[in-house]
Amino acid sequence: MSENLNNDKGGLDGASKNRLLVFVLGIFIGLAVIVPGVSGSAIAMMLGLYTAMLYALGNVFNDFRRCAKFLIPLLLGAVIGFGAGFIVIQKLFGKYLFQIVCLFVGFMIGALPAITREIKGEKLTAARGVLFPVGLLIPIAIGALSIYLTLERGSSDTTFTDFPVWRYIAYFPLGIVVSLTQIVPGLSATAILMAFGQFGLILNSVSVSYILENPEVLGLYASLCIGFGLGLVLISRLFSVIIGKWKTGAFFAITGMACGSIISMFINPDMYEIYTAWGSGAESPVVPAIIGIVLLAVGFTSSYLLTRYENRKQEQDN
Repeated sequence: MSENLNNDKGGLDGASKNRLLVFVLGIFIGLAVIVPGVSGSAIAMMLGLYTAMLYALGNVFNDFRRCAKFLIPLLLGAVIGFGAGFIVIQKLFGKYLFQIVCLFVGFMIGALPAITREIKGEKLTAARGVLFPVGLLIPIAIGALSIYLTLERGSSDTTFTDFPVWRYIAYFPLGIVVSLTQIVPGLSATAILMAFGQFGLILNSVSVSYILENPEVLGLYASLCIGFGLGLVLISRLFSVIIGKWKTGAFFAITGMACGSIISMFINPDMYEIYTAWGSGAESPVVPAIIGIVLLAVGFTSSYLLTRYENRKQEQDN
């Protein structure tokens, strides 16, 4: 166990030196909270920063100086990505959601070699053969569930109309659940919040005018953020232990979840609305599909080249 811990520390030191790449990861993590289907941890795997991120988050209190070197650019990028995500949703998602999702899908497909290298050459046992498809199905099932629950609920309030005590209490464990999406590859924060019927409520409450009229909402944000932060630390430590003891099996499941996240980006309530509009003839899918294919190719090419560069760099370092 101490050997694994030392390896994690070494990986963290190496990752911390590449502050620009960590900053880019932070931007994607911030966007992942907003953009439907995007998984922050899947992006971390594709950039080769997953285990370093787990160690930094899980040991921030007992190894603060080393972890802070990694977390500061990560958090700075996350704040920028989160803010940019809100602007993108408010300005572009109504018309260009499908195209934006295609861009992210291309990025994730192009970076798949960064994920599959963790299980490359490993023997395929019965257990590992089960872990991969199970991991593959988890994000797809969550996306489908979010669509089902949204359709069952029908139309809902555009934002919060009251602030009962139970909502403040419930947002703490909800924050912990959302933190899972930043640790478990393939899980999307938006899909989780949509499944609980909270994504639209939260998104529409983030405006200066609404906050000034309803300052109670700040308590909800605080409860959600505290749960989110606590979940990041505890779940990161748990996953570090799991990977330390059962690394190969864990990465078979993680690889499955990362691959499933690519599919699940097309499976969420917002995308379902687009498919419905296309099916009813209210909108034409031709132009969005053409632009989406082009953006998918752009995302694939850029991430594939980045992944090849990172792979070669790791081979030279080894």
